[in-house]
Amino acid sequence: MRDTQPRQSALTPSAWGVLAALTAALLAGCSTPPPPPPAPVAAPTPAPAPVAAKPVAPAPAAAAPLPPGTVVSNAVSPRDYRKDGARHLYGKNGHRIYKGKMPPLLQGVGVMQLDIDHRGQLVSMNWLRPPSHAGAKAEIERTVRAAAPYPVPQRMGRVTYTDTWLWHESGTFQLDTLTEGQRDR
Repeated sequence: MRDTQPRQSALTPSAWGVLAALTAALLAGCSTPPPPPPAPVAAPTPAPAPVAAKPVAPAPAAAAPLPPGTVVSNAVSPRDYRKDGARHLYGKNGHRIYKGKMPPLLQGVGVMQLDIDHRGQLVSMNWLRPPSHAGAKAEIERTVRAAAPYPVPQRMGRVTYTDTWLWHESGTFQLDTLTEGQRDR
């Protein structure tokens, strides 16, 4: 026969209290942790010691407008500008350009370096190899000065370039950049 009476729990009321406390503690341990304490505020770091600034080249002539009729070069390298400089010298001295191939013997061959500023002005000229004939040297220097101002090196700000002068005894010349070459005989 079966017992139909409800069974009574073997736990006493005090045991139920302990079990309830343990269950509450267990559930409390499963909850989300409290937020971490705020991070300590770091003291501001001192500014680094000033470093000596490198000198900066003046900006290209964007500040002041160029005079009317100013020729502008869009060259991005001294080698590119050399063509513009040679064309400029030829334009200023068209009557003095030797036509055709140069003869095998020249009165002078010189290599000159020109420094042109952001406004196309000649800053300096230096002989890397002067022509042996003094008259050719003086005439080339006069020709270079008289051709100023040069095309404004707009994209570079300023430029230093080198070209070779091929000087004929007649007082005519060619620049190596635009030369037609030299005859064998």
